[in-house]
Amino acid sequence: MKSTLDILKEAKSAKGILCSLDTKTKNDALLKMADALIENSAEILSENAKDLEKAKGIISDVMLDRLALSEERIKGMAEGIRQVAALPDPVGEVLDRVERPSGIVVEKTAVPMGVVAIIYESRPNVTSDAAALALKSGNVCVLRGGKEAFLSANAIINAMRKGLSSLGLPENLINLVQDTTRQSAAELMNAVGYVDLLIPRGGAGLIKACTENAKVPCIQTGTGICHIYIDESADIEKALNIVENAKTSRPSVCNACEVIVVNENIAKEFLPLLKTRLCENRIQKGFIPVELRLDEKAQSIIEGTPAGENDFDTEFLDYILGVKIVSDVNEAIAHISAHSTGHSEAIITENDRNAKVFTMSVDSAAVYVNASTRFTDGGEFGLGCEMGISTQKLHARGPMGLKELTTYKFIIKGDGQIR
Repeated sequence: MKSTLDILKEAKSAKGILCSLDTKTKNDALLKMADALIENSAEILSENAKDLEKAKGIISDVMLDRLALSEERIKGMAEGIRQVAALPDPVGEVLDRVERPSGIVVEKTAVPMGVVAIIYESRPNVTSDAAALALKSGNVCVLRGGKEAFLSANAIINAMRKGLSSLGLPENLINLVQDTTRQSAAELMNAVGYVDLLIPRGGAGLIKACTENAKVPCIQTGTGICHIYIDESADIEKALNIVENAKTSRPSVCNACEVIVVNENIAKEFLPLLKTRLCENRIQKGFIPVELRLDEKAQSIIEGTPAGENDFDTEFLDYILGVKIVSDVNEAIAHISAHSTGHSEAIITENDRNAKVFTMSVDSAAVYVNASTRFTDGGEFGLGCEMGISTQKLHARGPMGLKELTTYKFIIKGDGQIR
């Protein structure tokens, strides 16, 4: 098994090769990688089945769904790579240009980060997404997946490397750490001189460990305690549809809704309908019902589980939804400010003033009016696939696409000037 340090050394040595490739060569490589995923889908699915079998009884059903691959999901991964190939290349873009009185021309120019390391958990599709975004933006990637998905990720990397080799490009433009213990994660966090940017993509524990311990530059991503505020002027049917989608379409992802905040003037009408939609109706259809965790005011309207001390500060990633009742939009904003992780929040309203107050006051990376939080995604935002959702404010915020994987340098052109 190749050591993490050896992989990092190879990645660093490949930086110069990748950053010198032109856009056409990078796009050709991406298309070959996408084709290779399809061509090697049988092997990928076989390895994924082994991962799933080992994970049963260890991780929850919703997390098993994140781990599972199918022919359709592999086709989706390949399509995601093709979408990245079709996007404009950010490398070399002149962001600003100034001609000085001395005659020198200063061009602020987008360039790759260099080596980007990504630590992620049980989502095999992140492997192809991250590799595609890194390659198009001129970065060598070093991926470190979770042990539950290692065989799947390894098969995906091997397939994409075949695509690179078919064009005569070095395989180590994309890399997968072979050690899935905590030791390898620690090595990436401390890889000063080898890693130019570290991106953790996973649960709160992973993100906290990276942001607190990393000695290399690190992006804070992902944890999503996402809120939807149901304003007193909300269209009831619209609100029901949005909450159902945001909670139940894929509860295990970071843009799923975890808490709804309901205006007291609409709560008596809205909450019984919501309970019917998320609980009784789902049981009748053979689906998992949503457990509603209610504050005291909500408990006086519908039956459910009393909210515990930490329920408004928990990313459930499951069929669980916190319910809080407030008096107006300002109290809703105050509650969200106290409990949000800065990911995605939404207001359902027909009142333009309340919509404006909410969008200007809520300090999250994505703020919605009358739409599901599930749209916080690189593909849905037109960025292709994404490297993660940044919940910080410096350098990158929200879905991280190609531009967020570049930095810049100043290129100065003269004709013999001296100072």
